[in-house]
Amino acid sequence: MIEAVGLTKRYGDKTAVYNLSFQVRPGAVTGFLGPNGSGKSTTMRMILGLDNPTSGSVTIGGYPYRKLPNAPRQVGALLDAKAVHGGRSARNHLLSLAQLSGIPARRVDEVLGVVGLQDVAKKRSKGFSLGMGQRLGIAAALLGDPQVLLFDEPVNGLDPEGILWVRNLMKALAAEGRTVFVSSHLMSEMALTADHLIVIGRGQLLADMSVTEFISANSADFARVRTPDTEPQLREKLAAALAEAGGHVLPEQDGALRVTGLPLPRISDLAHEAGVRLWELSPHQASLEEAYMRMTQAAVDYRSTVDQKAGLQQPLPPGAQPPVPVPGQGQPGWYAPPPPQQGGQPFAVPPGGPYGGAPGNGQGAPAHGYGAAGAAPGTANPYAQPAPPAQPAAPAAPAAPPAAPVSQDQPTLLTKKAPAAPQAPAAPPAPQQAPAAAPPAPATSPAAATSPAAASGAAPADAPAAPVSAAPTTQPEDAR
Repeated sequence: MIEAVGLTKRYGDKTAVYNLSFQVRPGAVTGFLGPNGSGKSTTMRMILGLDNPTSGSVTIGGYPYRKLPNAPRQVGALLDAKAVHGGRSARNHLLSLAQLSGIPARRVDEVLGVVGLQDVAKKRSKGFSLGMGQRLGIAAALLGDPQVLLFDEPVNGLDPEGILWVRNLMKALAAEGRTVFVSSHLMSEMALTADHLIVIGRGQLLADMSVTEFISANSADFARVRTPDTEPQLREKLAAALAEAGGHVLPEQDGALRVTGLPLPRISDLAHEAGVRLWELSPHQASLEEAYMRMTQAAVDYRSTVDQKAGLQQPLPPGAQPPVPVPGQGQPGWYAPPPPQQGGQPFAVPPGGPYGGAPGNGQGAPAHGYGAAGAAPGTANPYAQPAPPAQPAAPAAPAAPPAAPVSQDQPTLLTKKAPAAPQAPAAPPAPQQAPAAAPPAPATSPAAATSPAAASGAAPADAPAAPVSAAPTTQPEDAR
């Protein structure tokens, strides 16, 4: 058992612990709670003889820690998981502690298995994570199989499986009749682990009672009552009956009633006497965190304030508008929207390729259809190059007159109406028609090579040898 009587510790003009008296009994897990700076670590250091109290005394089993015979075999403690030589392996660290306390070496391997570090026993501790360091510190506390155990934040850095293991370990050690004293800031974990609580604030004792008594003394329990939703008159009738009996009734947002000042059996009897059918009658109790916050709200030394961001915001340029707040921002479950995309889709390639022109054609149109589906209708592409101005169509050049008349067997191209037989008028006198008519050319002349008959690769069988004058009716209509 640990017993403190009038324990006081001062550092200059600061009093860390003042007139603190309590007892930690065996067979139960005792939680040690308090805000930051309340004196928890200082109290545990005085229990282990690391700090001398200014006044008062603290004993373990009736003796100060320094006067205990073979203290490491009777008291195990974890105050700082980093108090390990980083160059030593986990096994060598525990082995050195065992040799100093006269503990056999086989016990080192046993505790390594208990904390789950047997696979990394030969690795240097400087490479351990925070959770592995916590496990090594717990192994050092269990090394001498002590009857008194002190732990300061034992689950710090552990994963959920490790937290559950520590919780079960504490309960198992207390079930064996050992004295277990645990300091922690995790209220939810203390509610599941501790049987008794010692709460201090600014170095003074605030509470020394069981967890159930602590919650009841620092919170308002209430009963939740619900009547049929289809009959609101029954709810009003029951509320009047409960208020008449001395209860305090408050309506809930979902239509239920919160009743304080009356026990559950009395509420049930009143509802039965009033002829009101109940859909729900359940007790509600505050959590350990709510009760703890209510008790220690006046003993907190370090309080946070709202961040005003004074002097950090840049002034807006002239004419700029302040940003519009995003609806829902700052609420639970809110996520920032994705950034705006070009072209309407996040991964669409802009028309004309990523660099403005389609590969291989030098124009702004896409070569293989890439990016056409990604662009929204009517949306300008910021990456496309401007299209070149349209060039006016060049006038059609006049066709050269054929060197020979086209055969009736072959169709006449680009003519509106092909005549059955060309009716050439009488040729005018040669001197007047010389400039307009082409001179006669042999079949091997360039004019003949460019004629339709020559282009087809076969000469017409009925082509006359005499030259034919270029009559307007024989020329295509579009070429005139």
